[in-house]
Amino acid sequence: MFEFYDVFVTGYIVPAMSGSGLFTAPSLGVFAVLGSISVSGGGSFVFCLFIGLWIGALAFAPLADIFGRKTVFLGSIFWYLVCSAIMALQHSGEALNFWRFAAGLGFGLELVVMDAYLAELVPAAMRGRAFALNQTITFAIVPVVALLSWILVPYKIAGLDGWRVVILLGSLGLPVAVWLAFILPESPRWLALQGRVREAEDVMAALERRVVREHGALAEPVAVPPERSVRGHLSELVSPRYMERTLMLSIFNIGQVVGFYGFAAWVPTLLMARGVTFTHSLEYSTIIALADPAGPLLTMLIADKVERKIQIVLELCLMAMFMTGFAFSTRPLAVVSFGVLFTIAANAMSNSFHAYQAELYPTRMRARAIGFVYSWSRLSAAFAGLAVGYFLHNGGVPAIAVFVGVAIAIAVIIISAFGPRTLARALEAVSY
Repeated sequence: MFEFYDVFVTGYIVPAMSGSGLFTAPSLGVFAVLGSISVSGGGSFVFCLFIGLWIGALAFAPLADIFGRKTVFLGSIFWYLVCSAIMALQHSGEALNFWRFAAGLGFGLELVVMDAYLAELVPAAMRGRAFALNQTITFAIVPVVALLSWILVPYKIAGLDGWRVVILLGSLGLPVAVWLAFILPESPRWLALQGRVREAEDVMAALERRVVREHGALAEPVAVPPERSVRGHLSELVSPRYMERTLMLSIFNIGQVVGFYGFAAWVPTLLMARGVTFTHSLEYSTIIALADPAGPLLTMLIADKVERKIQIVLELCLMAMFMTGFAFSTRPLAVVSFGVLFTIAANAMSNSFHAYQAELYPTRMRARAIGFVYSWSRLSAAFAGLAVGYFLHNGGVPAIAVFVGVAIAIAVIIISAFGPRTLARALEAVSY
């Protein structure tokens, strides 16, 4: 929740930051050089976030395969919360962008580790619903971000600009992270792979005692093949066994993020392009944001009944249809309605593919594999922001709709053609 709070706050506070003069060339300092690749103004803030997300997912995800899911998960949370709090107190675009990049390293790492961790703890028959519930809770923070931005951004509170207060409120996640450190177990799959069988058995025994206490009996155990090796390597991602999956998910992530963040990170700006004033754009953005938890919540109805790849394809097609409606609507009610529908479809797709990519690789390299394929979405998002700005300036929202539609079409084709089936299959049966 706190990661999504910090990531999604971007679209709601960048206009106010720009109005404070933080993104002028003198204030940006070394980051003014980004103008050479057409990254200017508030776009540099978004660019630095996604470059941080990219490096965090790609370079640091392997740490979770080496040091454990829980340790790295908690470390990433502490890192980005502290970096975000420091960022909120900066008074130049240069310092602001640096700390946004630093926080992005933690964001990129945390989401990767969370996916690996959740996939390894949940039984196959309910894995889809577990991811859906997780993302329903996670996305529930987005309307809060929108509401706080709508209420606080236009004003000064205790001498601080409203946007600074909105960011600092995210630091309330620190005591939550301390609490998680005490209650979360380590992944038993990871423990067993490291030879720490006694600790893995203790985690499983605690889970089993709770199941017996709540349900009266345990499900029949599933026999699975043992891991072939303890330590995975980056080169294994492009081995004959996993090359097709790695290429498929990398291309898919490049395409899907254009649709997802091309809208979500630019909602107030897109609304203003439709003729809505800044104040009303925050109001309408809040209404659209209320739909954020609805996507994964609705997914729970089909998450473990419909094949995962089919869910993703259907949700992508709905995204394309609703984005078209948003682009060509003129009445405020229609614009907001299509925005709500797009948000529901996009977040349902997000839930489905996070579960999917976590299922396709073995425990020994699950975190680094997710980090590698997911990192392409982070890099793509950094440059998608440039493309959104370009198309918005030269062709308006309809041009963005075409751009998003092409990216979604690529994602649909690649998943349909090459995605393996995973529904209700044990991770070991899918991955080896």
